[in-house]
Amino acid sequence: MRRGAALAALLLCLALLAGCGSGGESSDSGGQTAQAEEVPAQVIVETAATGFDAASVYRKASPGVVTIRSIFPGAGGAAEGSGFVLNDDGEIVTNAHVVTEEGTGTRRPADEVFVEFPDRNVVPAEILGFDPFADVALLKVDPDGVPLHPLELGDDSDLQVGQPVAAIGSPFGEQQSLSVGVISATDRSVRSLTQFQIEGAIQTDASINPGNSGGPLLDAGARVVGINQQIETSSGANDGVGFAVPISSIKRSVAQLEADGSAEYAYIGVSSQALYPQLAAKLGLDTKFGGLLASIVPGGPAEKAGLEGGDEELKFQAGEYSTGGDVILEVEGRPVVGPADLARLIATYQPGDKVTVTVLRDGDRDEVEVTLGRRPDSVPRG
Repeated sequence: MRRGAALAALLLCLALLAGCGSGGESSDSGGQTAQAEEVPAQVIVETAATGFDAASVYRKASPGVVTIRSIFPGAGGAAEGSGFVLNDDGEIVTNAHVVTEEGTGTRRPADEVFVEFPDRNVVPAEILGFDPFADVALLKVDPDGVPLHPLELGDDSDLQVGQPVAAIGSPFGEQQSLSVGVISATDRSVRSLTQFQIEGAIQTDASINPGNSGGPLLDAGARVVGINQQIETSSGANDGVGFAVPISSIKRSVAQLEADGSAEYAYIGVSSQALYPQLAAKLGLDTKFGGLLASIVPGGPAEKAGLEGGDEELKFQAGEYSTGGDVILEVEGRPVVGPADLARLIATYQPGDKVTVTVLRDGDRDEVEVTLGRRPDSVPRG
């Protein structure tokens, strides 16, 4: 979003899902993102968890948290967000929506990007690459002459609901702000900058607002477990439901961006709905869980492998389902249980990989080999 429309967007109060960066993307439900105004740096502390040394986390991590300002082509369009220092080479991680825009239908990087460090040094940065599927961007500044304090990367695989976390960033331009909360949920699916979802996102009630985008979500050891990406809100500001891209996704993105400036993901080409015991019983299926294939992308990997989508519609328990298609039970022996499991499992592979999926069809279980494709920017329609 451009600076000129910033305050108006915030006052609309119509947002259901807003990117928490000042130049973030709105959701399909019409979310808005507020542009932060530049103000003198200050520290704001919100305490929301006991037995958690927020001051210690802040002392360890804040020197490595930066403010990012992007300038886009046109009438002085700009965006502001946050980021953190990745290493001593001057690499910095942030959200892709902080340093890119999609005003013409094609996502393009900012003309100029500047990084402000806690000591008030402001230096230009190069965009090494960005990953719209995970909303991750990798920047680089000249490491000479600026103090670099790389943050330690953590692990999101064992995060627990109720675990205290801290967010540091520049909400509404209030640089070096700290908010504290807990992990509200894990394994969420949230909107990316494409038609695909970001799987495994972390939900937190730590206060996240426009300008926090790209800033770190930290555990008790000041390790980065995610980067703050968006909020769910009815007011345009924090309503206690924020989401962060998990560090596992960030590591995957960064490794590819360092290699060639772009990121690729595997693609199976299906739309699926998660089974649950009552729905499975209603359909007479010999399983309680799995991915019910609602539709198959024409010409995609699944169709080429012979998988079949649904051809009937069923209304059941306040839901609508496409039935009659295959049910994917496992991917390489790993079960498909939750709504995000199939997408999450496929994302662990590379385009061109061959995977064996266990399928339930007409009461029989079979194994089908699928050669995965490359995920497109948008979902093809049949």
